[in-house]
Amino acid sequence: MSGGTDIGIGAIHCVLPDTRVAVEDLPEFAMLDSASADFARTSGVRTVGVFEETEQAPLAARACRELYEEHPGEPDTLLLVAPRAPDVLLGSDVGRVQSEAKLGAAFPFTVEGLGCTGSSTAWALARDLLLADPGREQVVIAHASRPTGVDRIRPPVTVVGDGAYAMTMVRGGRPVLRAHRQQADGSFHDLFRVDYKETPWYEWREVCQDPSRYRFQLATLSSRRLGAMVEQVLADAGVGRDRVRATLMQNVTAAAFDFYTTLIGLPIHPVCGEHLTAHGHLGPADVVLNLDALLASGELDEGDLVLVLNNSPVAAWAVTLWEV
Repeated sequence: MSGGTDIGIGAIHCVLPDTRVAVEDLPEFAMLDSASADFARTSGVRTVGVFEETEQAPLAARACRELYEEHPGEPDTLLLVAPRAPDVLLGSDVGRVQSEAKLGAAFPFTVEGLGCTGSSTAWALARDLLLADPGREQVVIAHASRPTGVDRIRPPVTVVGDGAYAMTMVRGGRPVLRAHRQQADGSFHDLFRVDYKETPWYEWREVCQDPSRYRFQLATLSSRRLGAMVEQVLADAGVGRDRVRATLMQNVTAAAFDFYTTLIGLPIHPVCGEHLTAHGHLGPADVVLNLDALLASGELDEGDLVLVLNNSPVAAWAVTLWEV
């Protein structure tokens, strides 16, 4: 999508823990085999933020409340990017966020099943909702990242930290969403699984069904899809890659930054690596945290273009071009 009425970001608010724990001090580190321990040490994550025991919906609601304390407004829609595992079965996590954030006028629903790519999908969907109905003025998007079960080290993927965000999409917001593409391959739907029906939550373990399929087949497919999507998004916006002022992506491993820099011929901005080192992987919150920090840095000028890549192990990919 591109062109049309300018719709962009109204405000962003991120919530991060004050407490950080070194990766080698995490309880599960001592129980890792040598290969998994080496992965954790070389992932690029040095510490992860840890909140005191809390569920995800209250954390997402807190992000919304704090955002609206700083930027008062009345959203028409609340869009929750689903966590890795819901707080409740049969109930409604997004309903709880609506209630605890006191957003009773906002219709709540969830983007689910896309992993990290959910945030990029959500801001594109928010743009579409605003374009489709001139009566809508604002969509708020929220997410809270917490590990599934007790383990934070997820070989062969990353190390998970805690965090949350809320952001609004509005008419006339800046940066403006200039172009967006997204794709998915459902054949990878069960590459990662947690056996939650037969075990209590404190014994939940995320299992990669086929590590070689993750490392090679999915990596090859991701490089092909994202490389093509970058070209498509730039073509949609009518600009060349020389116009891109900064490129961001999710924070998974340090090696991933090098891989995608080589793939697309554009350097991944250092803020991504800084956040990976300090906070670990925050799921769908990564790209929002990175974008928020970049916008606050003062290094961008009006009209600069920012490219945001996003992908997940369920084989969902998204590329977004923002104009500051």
